[in-house]
Amino acid sequence: MLSASSASDEAVSGAARTPSAPQPSAPPASPKQASALIAVLGALTAVAPLATDMYVPGFPSMGATLHASSSAVQLTLTAFLVGMVVGQLLIGPMSDGWGRRRLLISGSAGFVLFSLLCAVAPNVELLTAARFLQGFAGAAGMVLARAVITDCFRGADVPRYFALLSQILGIAPIAAPVIGGAVLSLSTWRAVFVVLAVLGVLLLIAVLKKVPETLPPERRHSGGLTGTFRTMGTLLGHRAFMGYVLVLGFTSAALFAYISGSSFVFQNVHGVSPTAYSLIFASNAVGMLIAGVTFARLSVRVRLNTLLIAGLTVSGAGAVALLVLPAMTGESLAVSWICLFVAISGIAVIFPSTMSIGQNLGRSAPGAASALIGGLQFLFGAVASPLVGLFGEDTATPMAVIILISLALAGVCLVLLARPWMSHGEVTAEPGEREKA
Repeated sequence: MLSASSASDEAVSGAARTPSAPQPSAPPASPKQASALIAVLGALTAVAPLATDMYVPGFPSMGATLHASSSAVQLTLTAFLVGMVVGQLLIGPMSDGWGRRRLLISGSAGFVLFSLLCAVAPNVELLTAARFLQGFAGAAGMVLARAVITDCFRGADVPRYFALLSQILGIAPIAAPVIGGAVLSLSTWRAVFVVLAVLGVLLLIAVLKKVPETLPPERRHSGGLTGTFRTMGTLLGHRAFMGYVLVLGFTSAALFAYISGSSFVFQNVHGVSPTAYSLIFASNAVGMLIAGVTFARLSVRVRLNTLLIAGLTVSGAGAVALLVLPAMTGESLAVSWICLFVAISGIAVIFPSTMSIGQNLGRSAPGAASALIGGLQFLFGAVASPLVGLFGEDTATPMAVIILISLALAGVCLVLLARPWMSHGEVTAEPGEREKA
Protein backbone atom coordinates (compact mmCIF):
# COMPACT_ATOMS: atom_id res chain seq x y z
CA MET A 1 0.00 0.00 0.00
CA LEU A 2 1.36 3.38 -0.97
CA SER A 3 1.61 5.72 1.97
CA ALA A 4 1.80 9.09 0.21
CA SER A 5 -0.99 10.72 -1.71
CA SER A 6 1.27 11.81 -4.53
CA ALA A 7 2.58 8.29 -5.05
CA SER A 8 -0.92 6.88 -4.99
CA ASP A 9 -2.23 9.42 -7.44
CA GLU A 10 0.71 8.80 -9.76
CA ALA A 11 -0.06 5.09 -9.73
CA VAL A 12 -3.56 5.73 -11.01
CA SER A 13 -2.31 8.11 -13.65
CA GLY A 14 0.32 5.68 -14.81
CA ALA A 15 -2.19 2.88 -15.08
CA ALA A 16 -4.30 4.99 -17.35
CA ARG A 17 -1.34 5.87 -19.61
CA THR A 18 -1.99 9.58 -19.46
CA PRO A 19 -0.03 12.43 -17.91
CA SER A 20 -0.48 12.67 -14.16
CA ALA A 21 -1.64 16.27 -14.34
CA PRO A 22 -3.01 17.02 -17.81
CA GLN A 23 -3.95 20.55 -18.66
CA PRO A 24 -7.53 21.38 -19.63
CA SER A 25 -8.07 19.94 -23.09
CA ALA A 26 -10.64 22.43 -24.38
CA PRO A 27 -11.12 25.33 -21.98
CA PRO A 28 -13.92 27.72 -22.97
CA ALA A 29 -12.53 30.72 -24.81
CA SER A 30 -14.47 33.29 -22.78
CA PRO A 31 -16.41 33.60 -19.51
CA LYS A 32 -19.62 33.77 -21.56
CA GLN A 33 -18.86 30.46 -23.25
CA ALA A 34 -17.93 28.92 -19.90
CA SER A 35 -21.25 30.08 -18.40
CA ALA A 36 -23.18 28.64 -21.34
CA LEU A 37 -21.35 25.32 -21.05
CA ILE A 38 -21.99 25.07 -17.31
CA ALA A 39 -25.67 25.93 -17.82
CA VAL A 40 -26.07 23.06 -20.29
CA LEU A 41 -24.15 20.66 -18.03
CA GLY A 42 -26.37 21.67 -15.12
CA ALA A 43 -29.48 20.96 -17.19
CA LEU A 44 -28.06 17.59 -18.26
CA THR A 45 -27.46 16.78 -14.59
CA ALA A 46 -31.03 17.74 -13.65
CA VAL A 47 -33.02 15.85 -16.25
CA ALA A 48 -32.50 12.30 -14.91
CA PRO A 49 -33.32 13.22 -11.27
CA LEU A 50 -36.40 15.06 -12.55
CA ALA A 51 -37.46 12.00 -14.52
CA THR A 52 -36.94 9.77 -11.49
CA ASP A 53 -40.10 10.74 -9.61
CA MET A 54 -41.81 13.47 -11.62
CA TYR A 55 -44.60 10.99 -12.41
CA VAL A 56 -45.02 9.70 -8.85
CA PRO A 57 -48.19 11.78 -8.15
CA GLY A 58 -49.80 9.88 -11.04
CA PHE A 59 -49.20 6.39 -9.60
CA PRO A 60 -52.87 5.75 -8.67
CA SER A 61 -54.24 6.75 -12.09
CA MET A 62 -51.39 4.90 -13.80
CA GLY A 63 -52.32 1.68 -12.00
CA ALA A 64 -55.96 2.09 -13.03
CA THR A 65 -55.11 2.89 -16.67
CA LEU A 66 -52.69 -0.01 -17.07
CA HIS A 67 -54.65 -2.43 -14.85
CA ALA A 68 -51.52 -2.93 -12.73
CA SER A 69 -50.95 -3.40 -9.01
CA SER A 70 -49.28 -0.71 -6.92
CA SER A 71 -46.16 -2.87 -6.57
CA ALA A 72 -45.95 -3.27 -10.35
CA VAL A 73 -46.25 0.49 -10.82
CA GLN A 74 -43.57 1.13 -8.17
CA LEU A 75 -41.30 -1.29 -10.03
CA THR A 76 -41.16 1.23 -12.90
CA LEU A 77 -39.36 3.61 -10.52
CA THR A 78 -36.90 0.92 -9.49
CA ALA A 79 -36.26 0.06 -13.16
CA PHE A 80 -35.39 3.68 -13.89
CA LEU A 81 -32.92 3.84 -11.00
CA VAL A 82 -31.28 0.58 -12.09
CA GLY A 83 -30.99 1.90 -15.63
CA MET A 84 -29.44 5.11 -14.35
CA VAL A 85 -26.83 3.22 -12.31
CA VAL A 86 -25.96 0.79 -15.13
CA GLY A 87 -25.85 3.62 -17.65
CA GLN A 88 -23.36 5.63 -15.62
CA LEU A 89 -21.14 2.61 -15.01
CA LEU A 90 -21.00 1.84 -18.75
CA ILE A 91 -21.17 5.24 -20.46
CA GLY A 92 -18.57 6.91 -18.23
CA PRO A 93 -15.69 4.51 -19.01
CA MET A 94 -16.72 4.29 -22.67
CA SER A 95 -16.36 8.07 -22.99
CA ASP A 96 -12.70 7.87 -21.95
CA GLY A 97 -12.05 5.88 -25.12
CA TRP A 98 -14.64 7.29 -27.52
CA GLY A 99 -14.96 10.93 -26.44
CA ARG A 100 -17.79 12.79 -24.71
CA ARG A 101 -19.80 14.58 -27.40
CA ARG A 102 -21.21 11.71 -29.44
CA LEU A 103 -22.23 9.81 -26.32
CA LEU A 104 -23.94 12.94 -24.98
CA ILE A 105 -25.80 13.34 -28.28
CA SER A 106 -26.78 9.66 -28.35
CA GLY A 107 -27.88 9.74 -24.71
CA SER A 108 -29.99 12.87 -25.17
CA ALA A 109 -31.64 11.47 -28.30
CA GLY A 110 -32.27 8.16 -26.55
CA PHE A 111 -33.85 9.96 -23.59
CA VAL A 112 -36.32 11.64 -25.96
CA LEU A 113 -37.18 8.37 -27.69
CA PHE A 114 -37.67 6.34 -24.53
CA SER A 115 -39.67 9.13 -22.84
CA LEU A 116 -42.11 8.98 -25.76
CA LEU A 117 -42.20 5.20 -25.48
CA CYS A 118 -43.14 5.58 -21.79
CA ALA A 119 -45.91 7.99 -22.79
CA VAL A 120 -47.56 5.50 -25.15
CA ALA A 121 -46.83 2.27 -23.21
CA PRO A 122 -49.96 0.06 -23.40
CA ASN A 123 -49.10 -2.02 -20.34
CA VAL A 124 -46.95 -1.89 -17.22
CA GLU A 125 -44.45 -4.43 -18.55
CA LEU A 126 -43.52 -2.28 -21.54
CA LEU A 127 -43.50 0.81 -19.32
CA THR A 128 -41.04 -0.87 -16.96
CA ALA A 129 -38.71 -1.78 -19.84
CA ALA A 130 -38.99 1.72 -21.30
CA ARG A 131 -38.22 3.26 -17.90
CA PHE A 132 -35.03 1.20 -17.62
CA LEU A 133 -33.92 2.42 -21.05
CA GLN A 134 -34.94 5.99 -20.20
CA GLY A 135 -32.78 5.83 -17.07
CA PHE A 136 -29.88 4.35 -19.03
CA ALA A 137 -30.03 7.14 -21.63
CA GLY A 138 -30.53 9.86 -19.02
CA ALA A 139 -27.43 8.68 -17.19
CA ALA A 140 -25.27 9.97 -20.06
CA GLY A 141 -25.93 13.59 -19.15
CA MET A 142 -25.18 13.06 -15.47
CA VAL A 143 -21.98 11.09 -15.81
CA LEU A 144 -20.54 13.06 -18.72
CA ALA A 145 -21.28 16.46 -17.18
CA ARG A 146 -18.76 15.68 -14.43
CA ALA A 147 -16.25 14.34 -16.95
CA VAL A 148 -16.55 17.45 -19.13
CA ILE A 149 -15.91 19.73 -16.15
CA THR A 150 -12.80 17.69 -15.32
CA ASP A 151 -11.68 17.95 -18.96
CA CYS A 152 -12.11 21.72 -19.21
CA PHE A 153 -11.34 23.28 -15.86
CA ARG A 154 -8.67 23.39 -13.17
CA GLY A 155 -8.14 25.19 -9.89
CA ALA A 156 -10.97 26.67 -7.85
CA ASP A 157 -13.40 26.43 -10.79
CA VAL A 158 -13.67 22.67 -10.27
CA PRO A 159 -15.15 22.60 -6.75
CA ARG A 160 -17.31 25.63 -7.55
CA TYR A 161 -18.91 23.90 -10.53
CA PHE A 162 -19.26 20.60 -8.69
CA ALA A 163 -21.02 22.52 -5.92
CA LEU A 164 -23.55 23.65 -8.52
CA LEU A 165 -24.06 20.11 -9.84
CA SER A 166 -24.46 18.71 -6.32
CA GLN A 167 -27.13 21.31 -5.52
CA ILE A 168 -28.99 20.30 -8.67
CA LEU A 169 -28.75 16.63 -7.68
CA GLY A 170 -30.16 17.45 -4.27
CA ILE A 171 -32.95 19.76 -5.37
CA ALA A 172 -34.18 18.14 -8.62
CA PRO A 173 -35.70 15.06 -6.92
CA ILE A 174 -37.43 17.41 -4.47
CA ALA A 175 -38.90 19.63 -7.20
CA ALA A 176 -39.89 16.78 -9.51
CA PRO A 177 -43.13 15.68 -7.77
CA VAL A 178 -44.26 19.31 -7.54
CA ILE A 179 -43.75 19.79 -11.28
CA GLY A 180 -45.41 16.45 -11.97
CA GLY A 181 -48.39 17.42 -9.85
CA ALA A 182 -48.79 20.61 -11.86
CA VAL A 183 -48.76 18.64 -15.12
CA LEU A 184 -51.28 16.14 -13.74
CA SER A 185 -53.61 18.96 -12.78
CA LEU A 186 -53.89 19.73 -16.50
CA SER A 187 -53.63 16.28 -18.08
CA THR A 188 -52.92 12.57 -17.45
CA TRP A 189 -49.76 10.79 -16.30
CA ARG A 190 -48.79 10.21 -19.93
CA ALA A 191 -48.35 13.96 -20.36
CA VAL A 192 -45.55 13.88 -17.78
CA PHE A 193 -43.45 11.76 -20.13
CA VAL A 194 -44.31 14.01 -23.06
CA VAL A 195 -43.01 16.96 -21.03
CA LEU A 196 -39.81 15.00 -20.31
CA ALA A 197 -39.45 14.26 -24.03
CA VAL A 198 -39.75 17.97 -24.82
CA LEU A 199 -37.08 18.72 -22.20
CA GLY A 200 -34.93 16.07 -23.86
CA VAL A 201 -35.31 17.74 -27.26
CA LEU A 202 -34.26 21.09 -25.81
CA LEU A 203 -31.24 19.46 -24.16
CA LEU A 204 -30.28 17.74 -27.41
CA ILE A 205 -30.32 21.10 -29.21
CA ALA A 206 -28.28 22.69 -26.40
CA VAL A 207 -25.69 19.90 -26.55
CA LEU A 208 -25.37 20.23 -30.32
CA LYS A 209 -24.85 24.00 -30.06
CA LYS A 210 -22.97 24.51 -26.79
CA VAL A 211 -21.00 21.37 -25.85
CA PRO A 212 -17.89 20.73 -27.95
CA GLU A 213 -15.80 17.59 -27.82
CA THR A 214 -13.68 18.08 -24.70
CA LEU A 215 -11.54 14.93 -24.93
CA PRO A 216 -9.28 15.10 -28.02
CA PRO A 217 -8.17 11.83 -29.66
CA GLU A 218 -4.61 12.07 -28.31
CA ARG A 219 -5.91 11.94 -24.73
CA ARG A 220 -8.30 9.05 -25.20
CA HIS A 221 -7.53 5.64 -23.79
CA SER A 222 -6.36 2.97 -26.17
CA GLY A 223 -7.17 -0.72 -25.98
CA GLY A 224 -10.89 -0.50 -26.72
CA LEU A 225 -13.50 -1.34 -24.12
CA THR A 226 -11.19 -3.85 -22.44
CA GLY A 227 -8.58 -1.20 -21.76
CA THR A 228 -11.22 1.29 -20.73
CA PHE A 229 -12.77 -0.99 -18.14
CA ARG A 230 -9.32 -2.08 -16.99
CA THR A 231 -8.83 1.55 -16.00
CA MET A 232 -12.02 1.39 -13.95
CA GLY A 233 -10.61 -1.69 -12.24
CA THR A 234 -7.52 0.32 -11.36
CA LEU A 235 -9.71 2.99 -9.78
CA LEU A 236 -11.59 0.33 -7.81
CA GLY A 237 -8.27 -0.70 -6.32
CA HIS A 238 -7.31 2.87 -5.39
CA ARG A 239 -7.84 3.09 -1.65
CA ALA A 240 -8.28 6.84 -1.28
CA PHE A 241 -10.47 7.20 -4.36
CA MET A 242 -12.85 4.45 -3.26
CA GLY A 243 -12.87 5.91 0.24
CA TYR A 244 -14.24 9.20 -1.06
CA VAL A 245 -16.67 7.41 -3.39
CA LEU A 246 -18.05 5.41 -0.45
CA VAL A 247 -18.33 8.57 1.64
CA LEU A 248 -20.46 10.05 -1.14
CA GLY A 249 -22.47 6.83 -1.49
CA PHE A 250 -23.36 6.55 2.19
CA THR A 251 -24.15 10.27 2.34
CA SER A 252 -26.48 9.79 -0.62
CA ALA A 253 -28.19 7.01 1.32
CA ALA A 254 -28.81 9.50 4.13
CA LEU A 255 -30.24 12.06 1.68
CA PHE A 256 -32.56 9.54 0.00
CA ALA A 257 -33.72 8.31 3.40
CA TYR A 258 -34.69 11.91 4.15
CA ILE A 259 -36.43 12.36 0.78
CA SER A 260 -38.44 9.15 1.12
CA GLY A 261 -39.22 9.44 4.83
CA SER A 262 -39.74 13.12 5.58
CA SER A 263 -43.27 13.26 4.18
CA PHE A 264 -44.38 10.55 6.62
CA VAL A 265 -42.59 12.21 9.52
CA PHE A 266 -44.00 15.69 8.98
CA GLN A 267 -47.49 14.75 7.77
CA ASN A 268 -48.23 11.56 9.72
CA VAL A 269 -46.25 12.16 12.90
CA HIS A 270 -46.52 15.94 13.22
CA GLY A 271 -49.81 16.37 11.37
CA VAL A 272 -48.83 19.19 9.00
CA SER A 273 -50.78 19.75 5.78
CA PRO A 274 -49.32 18.89 2.36
CA THR A 275 -48.87 22.62 1.71
CA ALA A 276 -47.03 23.14 5.00
CA TYR A 277 -44.88 20.10 4.27
CA SER A 278 -43.95 21.58 0.87
CA LEU A 279 -42.83 24.77 2.61
CA ILE A 280 -40.75 22.81 5.12
CA PHE A 281 -39.21 20.81 2.31
CA ALA A 282 -38.50 24.02 0.39
CA SER A 283 -36.82 25.61 3.43
CA ASN A 284 -34.47 22.65 3.71
CA ALA A 285 -33.72 22.98 0.00
CA VAL A 286 -32.85 26.63 0.62
CA GLY A 287 -30.49 25.43 3.36
CA MET A 288 -28.78 23.21 0.79
CA LEU A 289 -28.44 26.14 -1.60
CA ILE A 290 -26.93 28.39 1.06
CA ALA A 291 -24.52 25.65 2.15
CA GLY A 292 -23.53 25.00 -1.46
CA VAL A 293 -22.82 28.67 -2.14
CA THR A 294 -20.82 28.89 1.10
CA PHE A 295 -18.79 25.85 0.06
CA ALA A 296 -18.05 27.36 -3.35
CA ARG A 297 -16.70 30.53 -1.73
CA LEU A 298 -14.68 28.75 0.95
CA SER A 299 -13.17 26.20 -1.43
CA VAL A 300 -10.82 28.86 -2.81
CA ARG A 301 -9.16 29.34 0.59
CA VAL A 302 -9.90 26.19 2.61
CA ARG A 303 -8.75 22.63 1.89
CA LEU A 304 -11.45 20.43 0.40
CA ASN A 305 -10.72 17.71 2.95
CA THR A 306 -11.24 20.22 5.75
CA LEU A 307 -14.60 21.26 4.26
CA LEU A 308 -15.55 17.59 3.87
CA ILE A 309 -14.82 16.89 7.54
CA ALA A 310 -16.79 19.98 8.54
CA GLY A 311 -19.77 18.97 6.40
CA LEU A 312 -19.82 15.42 7.76
CA THR A 313 -19.53 16.72 11.33
CA VAL A 314 -22.45 19.12 10.85
CA SER A 315 -24.63 16.44 9.24
CA GLY A 316 -23.75 13.92 11.91
CA ALA A 317 -24.59 16.39 14.67
CA GLY A 318 -28.00 17.04 13.09
CA ALA A 319 -28.70 13.31 12.79
CA VAL A 320 -27.66 12.62 16.41
CA ALA A 321 -29.89 15.45 17.64
CA LEU A 322 -32.79 14.13 15.53
CA LEU A 323 -32.48 10.77 17.28
CA VAL A 324 -31.65 11.89 20.82
CA LEU A 325 -33.79 15.00 21.40
CA PRO A 326 -37.19 13.36 20.67
CA ALA A 327 -36.26 10.51 23.03
CA MET A 328 -35.59 13.06 25.77
CA THR A 329 -38.36 15.62 25.15
CA GLY A 330 -40.87 13.83 22.93
CA GLU A 331 -41.70 14.29 19.23
CA SER A 332 -41.62 17.94 18.19
CA LEU A 333 -42.17 19.58 14.81
CA ALA A 334 -39.59 22.28 15.55
CA VAL A 335 -36.95 19.76 16.64
CA SER A 336 -37.43 17.55 13.57
CA TRP A 337 -37.40 20.55 11.25
CA ILE A 338 -34.28 22.18 12.71
CA CYS A 339 -32.33 18.92 13.03
CA LEU A 340 -33.07 17.92 9.44
CA PHE A 341 -32.21 21.43 8.22
CA VAL A 342 -28.78 21.06 9.85
CA ALA A 343 -28.21 17.53 8.56
CA ILE A 344 -29.22 18.35 4.98
CA SER A 345 -27.16 21.55 4.92
CA GLY A 346 -24.08 19.54 5.88
CA ILE A 347 -24.78 17.08 3.07
CA ALA A 348 -24.68 20.02 0.64
CA VAL A 349 -21.02 20.45 1.61
CA ILE A 350 -20.13 16.74 1.52
CA PHE A 351 -21.36 16.24 -2.04
CA PRO A 352 -19.18 18.80 -3.87
CA SER A 353 -16.18 18.02 -1.64
CA THR A 354 -16.21 14.30 -2.47
CA MET A 355 -17.03 14.90 -6.15
CA SER A 356 -14.16 17.36 -6.55
CA ILE A 357 -11.64 15.19 -4.70
CA GLY A 358 -12.79 12.01 -6.43
CA GLN A 359 -12.64 13.49 -9.92
CA ASN A 360 -9.21 14.94 -9.18
CA LEU A 361 -7.91 11.58 -7.96
CA GLY A 362 -9.30 9.96 -11.11
CA ARG A 363 -8.25 12.80 -13.40
CA SER A 364 -6.47 10.40 -15.78
CA ALA A 365 -9.81 8.71 -16.52
CA PRO A 366 -12.54 11.28 -15.78
CA GLY A 367 -15.30 9.22 -17.39
CA ALA A 368 -14.52 6.09 -15.38
CA ALA A 369 -14.14 8.13 -12.20
CA SER A 370 -17.46 9.89 -12.82
CA ALA A 371 -19.14 6.54 -13.49
CA LEU A 372 -18.10 5.12 -10.12
CA ILE A 373 -18.92 8.35 -8.29
CA GLY A 374 -22.40 8.68 -9.80
CA GLY A 375 -23.24 5.00 -10.11
CA LEU A 376 -22.59 4.18 -6.46
CA GLN A 377 -24.22 7.43 -5.36
CA PHE A 378 -27.57 6.44 -6.83
CA LEU A 379 -27.16 2.74 -6.04
CA PHE A 380 -26.81 3.52 -2.34
CA GLY A 381 -29.69 5.98 -2.55
CA ALA A 382 -31.96 3.42 -4.21
CA VAL A 383 -31.19 0.87 -1.50
CA ALA A 384 -31.85 3.34 1.32
CA SER A 385 -35.09 4.83 -0.04
CA PRO A 386 -37.51 2.03 0.94
CA LEU A 387 -35.91 1.31 4.34
CA VAL A 388 -37.74 4.06 6.24
CA GLY A 389 -41.15 2.63 5.34
CA LEU A 390 -40.10 -0.91 6.23
CA PHE A 391 -39.32 0.08 9.83
CA GLY A 392 -42.50 2.04 10.45
CA GLU A 393 -44.00 5.46 9.77
CA ASP A 394 -45.46 6.39 13.17
CA THR A 395 -42.33 8.05 14.52
CA ALA A 396 -39.27 9.90 13.24
CA THR A 397 -36.95 7.31 14.80
CA PRO A 398 -36.57 4.96 11.78
CA MET A 399 -35.60 7.84 9.48
CA ALA A 400 -33.24 9.28 12.10
CA VAL A 401 -31.58 5.89 12.65
CA ILE A 402 -31.05 5.24 8.92
CA ILE A 403 -29.66 8.74 8.35
CA LEU A 404 -27.33 8.42 11.35
CA ILE A 405 -26.10 4.93 10.40
CA SER A 406 -25.46 6.09 6.83
CA LEU A 407 -23.47 9.11 7.97
CA ALA A 408 -21.58 7.00 10.53
CA LEU A 409 -20.56 4.56 7.79
CA ALA A 410 -19.48 7.54 5.68
CA GLY A 411 -17.30 8.65 8.59
CA VAL A 412 -15.75 5.19 8.90
CA CYS A 413 -14.88 5.18 5.18
CA LEU A 414 -13.43 8.67 5.49
CA VAL A 415 -11.12 7.70 8.34
CA LEU A 416 -10.12 4.17 7.28
CA LEU A 417 -9.94 4.57 3.49
CA ALA A 418 -9.86 8.21 2.42
CA ARG A 419 -7.62 9.40 5.28
CA PRO A 420 -8.20 13.13 4.69
CA TRP A 421 -5.19 14.18 6.76
CA MET A 422 -3.04 12.97 3.83
CA SER A 423 -4.58 15.67 1.59
CA HIS A 424 -5.57 13.33 -1.22
CA GLY A 425 -7.10 14.96 -4.27
CA GLU A 426 -6.75 18.58 -3.20
CA VAL A 427 -7.52 21.12 -5.91
CA THR A 428 -4.94 23.89 -6.06
CA ALA A 429 -6.18 27.36 -6.88
CA GLU A 430 -4.70 28.85 -10.02
CA PRO A 431 -2.57 32.02 -9.68
CA GLY A 432 -4.70 35.00 -8.78
CA GLU A 433 -7.77 33.02 -7.69
CA ARG A 434 -7.14 33.37 -4.00
CA GLU A 435 -6.60 37.12 -4.38
CA LYS A 436 -9.86 37.47 -6.33
CA ALA A 437 -11.70 35.57 -3.59
